[in-house]
Amino acid sequence: MELFDLTGKTALVTGGTHGLGMAIAKGLAAAGARIVINDIIPEMLEKAVAEYAREGIDVAAYLFDVCDEKVVIEAIAKIETEVAPIDILVNNAGIIKRIPFLEMEAKDFTSVVDVDLNGPFIMSRYVAEKMVERGKGGKIINMCSMMSELGRNTVSGYAAAKGGLKMLTRNLATELAKHNIQVNGIGPGYYATDQTAPIRVGGHPFNEFIINRTPAGRWGQPEELQGAAIFLASKASDFVNGHVLYVDGGILATIGKPANED
Repeated sequence: MELFDLTGKTALVTGGTHGLGMAIAKGLAAAGARIVINDIIPEMLEKAVAEYAREGIDVAAYLFDVCDEKVVIEAIAKIETEVAPIDILVNNAGIIKRIPFLEMEAKDFTSVVDVDLNGPFIMSRYVAEKMVERGKGGKIINMCSMMSELGRNTVSGYAAAKGGLKMLTRNLATELAKHNIQVNGIGPGYYATDQTAPIRVGGHPFNEFIINRTPAGRWGQPEELQGAAIFLASKASDFVNGHVLYVDGGILATIGKPANED
């Protein structure tokens, strides 16, 4: 459908070298978008380009740190010169440090906030500037989290950053709407990725917890995020602004159930 067609659009997916970022990038590519990805590790970029190529997707890969303002400005200029103007920005790059609050040092807290909140601010600031200059609008999608709404042990830095990212999303939507730029978020639930594989096998208690906590009764599959991303990147969402779309199998809809309840 034309509403969801991204043909002729260029999407930059930060951290699109693996996991949910790669799944989203593949979905946008399937809808017709030209894909640009970045990472801070050369080997990750090389491996990702090969993975995309195996599925017939030609991506442009750039090595830069989303937390370095000067480098970001240079990278965006280079992308827009060598590839095309950026129509869609997906702020996906992020880190997590699982450290109990009473053991966490300020440097660890700050490092998480720097990547997960300051990074999206910096990227959005300079991509949006170009969008405004062109006067053709654009889409910014921030990867929020269950931790944008809920607390959890050992992730104070991550929760603070993702809660902040939800509010940054709303504020950018407020300021950029007059330029026909829609800023929204996606809040994934718990997904079956390579990163979560160790806690989904062998009777791991967290696996049982997630299955019981999620009304759908299972982990999500990465490709199940693609529809939300395509929607928020396309004409279909032109009057959707400042919203976080939680793709979580129903976690936020319920208080949960006892372990022994059917």
